[in-house]
Amino acid sequence: MPRSRLLSSARRVAQILLVTLGCLFAAPVVSSADSSSVLVMRIDSTITPVAADHLEEGVRTAERDGHEALLVEMDTPGGLFQSTREIVQDVLASDVPVIVYVTPSGARAASAGAYIALSAHIAAMTPGTHIGAGTPVTGQGEDASEKVVNDAVAFAVSIAEQRGRSRDFARDIVREGRSVSDEEALRIKVVDFVSPSRDALLTELDGRRVVVGPPDAEREVVLRTAEAQVVEHELGFFGEVRQFLASPELAYLFLSIGTLAVIYELASPGMGFAGVIGAILLVLGFVALSVLPFNAGGLLLLALAAALFVAEVLTPGVGVFAAGGTVCLLFAGVLMFRGELEVDPAVLWPTAFVVGGGTVLAGRLAWRARKKPPTTGHQAFLGEEAVVRRVEGATGQVLLEGAWWTVRGRDAELAEGQHVRVVDVDGLELIVEPAEPPPGRGTEQEDRP
Repeated sequence: MPRSRLLSSARRVAQILLVTLGCLFAAPVVSSADSSSVLVMRIDSTITPVAADHLEEGVRTAERDGHEALLVEMDTPGGLFQSTREIVQDVLASDVPVIVYVTPSGARAASAGAYIALSAHIAAMTPGTHIGAGTPVTGQGEDASEKVVNDAVAFAVSIAEQRGRSRDFARDIVREGRSVSDEEALRIKVVDFVSPSRDALLTELDGRRVVVGPPDAEREVVLRTAEAQVVEHELGFFGEVRQFLASPELAYLFLSIGTLAVIYELASPGMGFAGVIGAILLVLGFVALSVLPFNAGGLLLLALAAALFVAEVLTPGVGVFAAGGTVCLLFAGVLMFRGELEVDPAVLWPTAFVVGGGTVLAGRLAWRARKKPPTTGHQAFLGEEAVVRRVEGATGQVLLEGAWWTVRGRDAELAEGQHVRVVDVDGLELIVEPAEPPPGRGTEQEDRP
């Protein structure tokens, strides 16, 4: 084959390879340019600091990874007002559209959930859901003061104004506890869509223009959500645990009962079961404190209560230390959490009195244990009786607890076969004195060393 033909064939093969490689490398680039994604998270429990942190993380993740929007699927009875404020602030300042979708059918965006839905760039509901009832309440479910209600009204109205939603509804959910169905919410312009499913909602949103960002840096974006890839933003196992522990009643119970369990272990040491359980409960209690806003004064009172309970165990008397610890524990529960986070009295009072009473009992057990004769070591043989089996000079040998011991008479010489009682211990020798043999039993025994 001529050399020119070989060169031509080689060039043709090289061109084919280059074109093939170019297609391979170009295909992903074209695909990524045309694709879009939506980050989806779910809030289906009480609004707590954990939920606020989770939503803030979702907003930051959506901004960082370039998602078209953050879709928050919601079903909540409400929650803490401070956490709600934090969520609303994050939504209002978000650089990506935040879509709040009340779902599934039968779900609700009540109380705190209503504020969050009002703040969303786009609010939607599934048929058969409802929204509203945003009147603030205390930790015991009682209506908040007029001052707190006025503040909540101003908060709700300002959100509605910024998002162009019904001011009257925002005012009524706080003043009158108003709640409306999905169809009514759509009619009075509280929400933007009523969609039967997530896919239907994303299809309806495609091409919609949304203004995002803080007021001083607003910009308009066009949503490309039709057939967008859905990326789940999960709370995770530890997030679920923190959400479960985000309760002032649980925190108070864990700290109180954990303290009592540790005190009981100190009072009557055994296999360590009470101590292990107490340590676990204390750790869970402090994890709950890391989630909830608490008053340091209440925590100091809790520490003082623990110190008084320990004093009761170490020096049990008429229960003065236990009474003082119970009072400190009560005030700790009152002061540790305030406002919406107040510990329910139905949990506070019984817990304090149970821990106080349990400490008195633990003190009595410890005192009784200290008064008992020792059950281990040489001292445990005091009062035991045995028969001298062999005598060598001033000492002899007896069989006690399955072992041979050297014994020595306290006041007189020993005799083989003599029945003796242990009265003292001298090093490794037991000091004995003569004793009357049990009725019906002779002085000689068959066993010999």
